[in-house]
Amino acid sequence: MNIKEIISSGLLELYATGTTSEQERKDVEQWIAQYPEVASEVKEISTGLEAYARVYSIAPAAGIKEKIFAHINATENGRTAIITPITNAGAKIIDRTTFWKMAAAACLLLLLGSIALNIFTYSRYSRANGDLLIARQTLGTIEEQNKIMEEGMSVVQNKYSVPVALKGLEASPDAAAKVFWMQNTGEVFIDASNLPDAPQGKQYQLWAIVDGKPIDGGMIVTSTKGDKYRIQKMKTFGKVEAFAVTLEKEKGNPTPQGPMFVKGEI
Repeated sequence: MNIKEIISSGLLELYATGTTSEQERKDVEQWIAQYPEVASEVKEISTGLEAYARVYSIAPAAGIKEKIFAHINATENGRTAIITPITNAGAKIIDRTTFWKMAAAACLLLLLGSIALNIFTYSRYSRANGDLLIARQTLGTIEEQNKIMEEGMSVVQNKYSVPVALKGLEASPDAAAKVFWMQNTGEVFIDASNLPDAPQGKQYQLWAIVDGKPIDGGMIVTSTKGDKYRIQKMKTFGKVEAFAVTLEKEKGNPTPQGPMFVKGEI
């Protein structure tokens, strides 16, 4: 069996309660020595078993032992032994002390079996619940990515969208960006995914060239959650001659201070 099959087999829970066969015990101990994951799982099960026993332990009522012995002694004709027929050849005699030990052992075995079943069921439930949570998180991420992609496509495919290619300048010849300016509303969107990563403490800033002067177009987010940030909305301009991107301090400047990375004219 592989590690996943071993952990889901139920043998580890039985091993922790001491109810495995001799061969099963040897197999589990071999797996523990061979696989750290199995050793960790057994340790976790044992810890859970101890916690379960502490939470659900019930102290026997006072005098319960005396009542049990009294019931055993109250046999017909005052006999002090329990006689269990075996065959016609004879009968097996079990004294009270032996019977008490056997009854206690049977109760203990039933208790351990119940605890093992509860722990096994809870372990399976916890794993299934964890898998469900991971699946939901993955689905949420996919849905978020699809939403971002749909919003970007709606900008690109808009009939009023005017694409403006911003090409790399001396500060970064290989850099590139693309602006989408909406003729009907003046809204501006930028895809800055091909800009280099901004250094610590720095941030890209968009500028719109209007009547020959640079006007702040907003700060650019180049990444989010470790991924390249795609199309994002910037400030709106009714008319514009060109767009440019410079590298400024975080939160930007009122006028361009840093090097210009890309520029493009409409």
